[in-house]
Parts: sequence; C-alpha cells; structure tokens
Amino acid sequence: MAQPPARPKLRERYDERQQQVIDACARAFAQRGYHGTSIDDLIAATGLARGGLYHYIGSKQGALTRILEDLMAPLLEDASAVVDGPDAAPAAEQRLRSLVRVWMRHVEQHQAHVRVFQQERHTIEADPGWDDVRRDRDAFSALLTRVLRDGAASGEFAIDDPALSALALQGMVNHAATWFDPAGRLSADQVADGFCDLVVRGIDGSEPGAV
Repeated sequence: MAQPPARPKLRERYDERQQQVIDACARAFAQRGYHGTSIDDLIAATGLARGGLYHYIGSKQGALTRILEDLMAPLLEDASAVVDGPDAAPAAEQRLRSLVRVWMRHVEQHQAHVRVFQQERHTIEADPGWDDVRRDRDAFSALLTRVLRDGAASGEFAIDDPALSALALQGMVNHAATWFDPAGRLSADQVADGFCDLVVRGIDGSEPGAV
C-alpha cells in the first residue's frame, strides 16, 4: 500500500477514496466470502486497475484487516461511551438499551463489515495478526457482560448466567446484518429495543418500558 499524501487536502481526498475502496471490498467479501473473492473480483467491485487497488489496500488481507478494524474499534469506543461515559445512565436496563442501540446502528451502517466479521471468525481466531481485532472484540463482549452482570446484581435482571445472555444478544444483533433493511418497517433503534425486550421479558417476567 502506498504512503498517503502529506498535504492535508490531498490526504483528505485519499482517505475518502480509500474508505470507498474498503467498503466495496467489504461488500464483495460479504457476497462471495473472503476466500471466494479474487483480486479480479475486487478490481471489478472497486472499478480500479490492479495497481490502483494495491495502492489503496496493499493486499487482499490488508483489505480484510481494515474492514474488521473499521468495525470493531469505533463500536467499542461508542459502546464504552454509553456505558462508562459521563452521561451514562445509572440503571442497567437503560445502559443495556443504549448499548444495543449503538450496536444496531453500527450494523445498519456497516452491514457488509458485520457479515464479513461473522464469516471470518475462524480466520480471526487462528491468525496472530488479528490481535487488535480480537482485543477489541473481547473488550466489547466484556462490556456487554458487565452491564448484564450489573443488572443481575442490582436486582433489575434475574439471570443466572450473564455471559450466556451476552452470547445470546451477540447472536441476535450480529445475525441482523443478514436481514436488516434500513428502509424496512423497523428502524435500527426499534430492532435494538425489540432485542432488549426479549432479554428483559425473559429475565424479569414483567413488561419492560422503553427507556
């Protein structure tokens, strides 16, 4: 991958074009699978010549790395803000709903990225080059589990295994990337609240109110 331009205006244009290329690669990987996508497929998806493609992504694996980093790092940052930031809600249910709403908005904005993340789980686990992605993923899972554990400790949630509940939510939200339609009848926030309602109703047996 070429060195980005040093001049601010040129760098801004370079970054914008590179992001477009990465997003196109994500859509190609989501459709064909990482291993089923050739460099020629990426050339067709991006509209670049071979040299131009390598200029922006460096390699096919470089594109995959950037796709997953673009997904996990901002998600962790936004989730941390609603759970631990100065404006975080005191009640665990409010924090859970805020976290899942942020999460579903990321799914809406990065559907192809999430699908690639799901498809390439085994690659991420096996390769030592994915340490940063694994660290962010594990930190996000720990954050979600902590909110559920806090709710259990405060009596808001009657759950025996917060880690298992976290896995259930991860399955629901991440799978939404395969079916969610931004133009459909439910918004990302409505889907998030629906997922939380499923968890909360199963936890305390009462009618949860939208927060």
